[in-house]
Amino acid sequence: MTEPLVLVADAGPVRTLTLNRPAALNSFTSAMHAELRDALDAAAQDANVRAVVLTGAGRGFCAGQDLNDPGMAPGADGKVDIGAVIEANYKPLAQRVRAMPVPVIAAVNGVAAGAGANLALGCDLVVAGRGASFIQAFSKIGLIPDCGGTWLLPRLVGRSRALGLALTGDKLPAEEAERLGLIWQCVDDAALMDTCMALAQRLAAMPSKALAATRQAFDAAAQMSMNEALSLEAQLQRELGRQHDFAEGVAAFQQKRAPQFKDR
Repeated sequence: MTEPLVLVADAGPVRTLTLNRPAALNSFTSAMHAELRDALDAAAQDANVRAVVLTGAGRGFCAGQDLNDPGMAPGADGKVDIGAVIEANYKPLAQRVRAMPVPVIAAVNGVAAGAGANLALGCDLVVAGRGASFIQAFSKIGLIPDCGGTWLLPRLVGRSRALGLALTGDKLPAEEAERLGLIWQCVDDAALMDTCMALAQRLAAMPSKALAATRQAFDAAAQMSMNEALSLEAQLQRELGRQHDFAEGVAAFQQKRAPQFKDR
């Protein structure tokens, strides 16, 4: 039987999804896109999953698009419709990650290049091994950052650094990525998965609905005036204040015990 292109493993409430084309540095094919979207949808629909870890098999996280994939074959006019590839694969992938009802952690092992880098950066938290690197490789083949890169990069590191990374396509080591604020944490390679699993287990014990709403509020507020952001805060707090987890959190605080959060 053909080995899955995305491996799925559960450790209690944490689900790990592993991109599984190690011989090709986990570069994307249309088939791997389909498996990853299905795996993310399944995690979103499974009430037992309260955090997701996304990583890559072998020595790399993801090298971006596999240029040899049949989905990149030229049409009758001899040209490749990159826009169709984005609409069919990368746009829905970025949207799915950003709309997950639970936190998503990218565990970046080795290279994260092109769309692979921006897939990682689109996750809620990015933890990278010290040997990992991030490369906006698009300019080297006459393209622009995709998979949300044009939206993510300026918001993470500012316009000047975002343009520098995108125009040069230079490799950014994980330690420098942490220093710039591009990622959450850089750790020793040997400690990467243990660190990510501990973080995921910690987040899984927290109020999932509130964590997802925090992401939603931050993303929306980037397009808003402060008054509009204040109104959104009121709206979301109104919704969260009616949930089990708020009542449980208050009761646990008053009773000096550990809370048992359930909302998702």
